[in-house]
Amino acid sequence: MILRAPLSNVAAPSLHDVHRMSARKSPNPPDFEKAMKELETLVERLERGELPLEEALKQFERGVELTATCQAALKSAEQRVEILLKKSGGSEIAEFEPEPGGPGADDSAP
Repeated sequence: MILRAPLSNVAAPSLHDVHRMSARKSPNPPDFEKAMKELETLVERLERGELPLEEALKQFERGVELTATCQAALKSAEQRVEILLKKSGGSEIAEFEPEPGGPGADDSAP
């Protein structure tokens, strides 16, 4: 006889847990560009709204994993740039201030 716990006792994994699980699944995570491309494709599929619920949930979970991968890659790159700047005696990293109306600008500001 197999005893099973009710699903109501099972907690959903946190974003941190999902990131740890994805790190364990793939010893060599995809590079940033591949992860971003896959994430863009996945978002397009989800936005079309044509996926069955279970498939949409699987795709969403994969999107969370890819987002964590991209965020980690960007954080790592930022740290490497800071180290290189310090070693070369370069200036400190300043906050990015986009040009008005340019890419990254907040168009909702007055």
